Amino acid sequence: MQTKVSTKGQIVIPGPVRRRLGIRAGDALDAEIEAGRIVLTPRKKRAFKARIIKDPVTGFPVLYAGPDAPVLTSEMVRELLSDFP
Repeated sequence: MQTKVSTKGQIVIPGPVRRRLGIRAGDALDAEIEAGRIVLTPRKKRAFKARIIKDPVTGFPVLYAGPDAPVLTSEMVRELLSDFP
């Protein structure tokens, strides 16, 4: 993918790249030069935000944290359920 540098020295990271890495507006990136290339690295990954949704098949509430979500600890589940009516 190609992008351009603006007159202010800004670049736009293409949408597919941002989505794949989970980069959002305001995220910090480290910039380094490696072998004549500019390398941008996100400072840290965003924490997954789990939420309770209604299962489309059963209609029951289920815990959903996304397709690439990490394993949730019991503590994380207790905290999420504390907000559930």
